Amino acid sequence: MNSLITLISILVPLFLGFFISLPKPYLKAVDKVLVWLVYVILLLIGVSLSQVENLGAQIDTIIGATVLLFACIIGMNLAVLMWFDRRHPWQTAGGGKKARVSIAGSVKQVGCVVLGFLAGEALQEGWLPPESSGTYCLMLLVLLVGIQLRGSGITLRQVLINRRGVQTSILITVSSLLGGLLFAALMPEVSWSKGLALSSAFGWYSLSGIVMTEAYGPVWGSIALLNDLAREFFALVFIPALMRRHPSAAVGVGGATSLDFTLPVIQSSGGLQVVPLAISFGFIINVIAPFLMVVFSSMRF
Repeated sequence: MNSLITLISILVPLFLGFFISLPKPYLKAVDKVLVWLVYVILLLIGVSLSQVENLGAQIDTIIGATVLLFACIIGMNLAVLMWFDRRHPWQTAGGGKKARVSIAGSVKQVGCVVLGFLAGEALQEGWLPPESSGTYCLMLLVLLVGIQLRGSGITLRQVLINRRGVQTSILITVSSLLGGLLFAALMPEVSWSKGLALSSAFGWYSLSGIVMTEAYGPVWGSIALLNDLAREFFALVFIPALMRRHPSAAVGVGGATSLDFTLPVIQSSGGLQVVPLAISFGFIINVIAPFLMVVFSSMRF
């Protein structure tokens, strides 16, 4: 029953947002609210992590599992997408030129988790936010994401007509899930369904942190969050290097952030030609990530 409620609470607001059309001035306000809402969610994740008993004894588990999970998923992503780019070459206009890379946003996001953790340690139990706060914030987040996707002016036809964008989204999904299965195979205490759930966020860290916390507890929620933040760091650094010979891999490593946070780096290093690919890929990934994550986290096999 809880799994069904979680599924409804995430998917209904997302698809509801697709039917809400706002004027452009209001869409700018939505973008700003989304930024601050992400910070609030990260703060709440930090607070929930501070309530874990004997956290110090589990730090090694968190770090080790995060590194292994990241290596399995990114390794699979790169192996499959670089093979695809070699098999079906596609030269971008930018040719992999240098792009201005800023990781300031990612540092702020990590800082929010740390700040939330410190606040959780300092506050008395009566002053802590209710456990349901994260769920409500997540529902609002996916609603605004749905509105943002609708307001972007992207039609379903534009998304599906970009053949390489669809192909890249399928390959990144399959390779990420294979990475999750590999992680489960290497971690005896991790079930197959858990490995699939952890690999289904595709870089959407604010979503994975809350969903995995609700499904598996704050420790695994933190592992999912750190893994997806690591994808963002990796994408910002390596997109320009990958773009010259492996444009699909360059776009794919950004995951869900290819539609927003890493899009400027994709454009500056690959040129305008690669933007439709990134938008098509990012749109599809942003739609399927919540569905796959909630479905896999509700299963037990």
